[in-house]
Amino acid sequence: MDFLSNLDIDWKTYVLIIIIILFTVIMTRIISWLFNKYITKASEKLKIDPTRYKFFKNATAVILWGFSFAAIVSLIPPLQTIAFSLFAGAGILVAVIGFAAQQAFSNIINGIFIVISKPFRVGDMIKVGSLQYGIVEDITLRHTVIKNFENKRIIVPNTVIGSETILNDSIEESKVCRWIEIGISYDSDVDLAIRIIQEECVKHELCIDVRTQTEIDEGIPQVIVRLLSFGDFSVNLKAYAWTGDPLLAFQMHCDINKSMKERFDAEGIEIPFPYRTIVYKNDLKKEK
Repeated sequence: MDFLSNLDIDWKTYVLIIIIILFTVIMTRIISWLFNKYITKASEKLKIDPTRYKFFKNATAVILWGFSFAAIVSLIPPLQTIAFSLFAGAGILVAVIGFAAQQAFSNIINGIFIVISKPFRVGDMIKVGSLQYGIVEDITLRHTVIKNFENKRIIVPNTVIGSETILNDSIEESKVCRWIEIGISYDSDVDLAIRIIQEECVKHELCIDVRTQTEIDEGIPQVIVRLLSFGDFSVNLKAYAWTGDPLLAFQMHCDINKSMKERFDAEGIEIPFPYRTIVYKNDLKKEK
């Protein structure tokens, strides 16, 4: 209360300050509502990337609050004096603020570069560095919001994204190749196993044919299966199954694993596992 009494402002100024704050809050909410209701829907209809709109919405809110703060300062004489004093020492102030807020400025600059260069967009499925895969929900001035498949939000500073490798499954085209690896025993029929894998992949509704007409005429199979390696216990096979939706690639993989196991069991293809013989020390003493 002592601080407020020392500001030497009348009740009209208090009312004006409250009006400015309320006006700013209302305007930011209206702008956010307009972006969510009209611009986002328009971008969906016109198939325009909404990333820039979301970034612009966040930037507009920051600018509005900046103007409001400047207006409030201009209404309070003591704060004006402090502001003029700060501007008088602007060189030192800029150096101090720049040093203290370099991370924040770096996030803003990286956010602008993300919007301009578009290594990913809102709605893309990406993986940043060692983080989990997720869907980009929002790009703000400071960070990027990614929703993973556990419905958790990963808040990644834009500076981190700018220095990490980004895997984008949605850019340019949506179809992806899913590698399906499985091992069979050395006693099993390799050709039969390859045929079963190909049939089970092709049967799945999410598996698509990406062959050209020339490849089809040459008899190249829709799903190619390679003999990958010879392991200690198994002959390892690798199938290349394509799907048109990266979000459903994991589901397709799991379904094909299940159907392959059922077919292998029905047709005598063994999926090996290591055998171990355990010898107890006490048993050795009894034998002696």
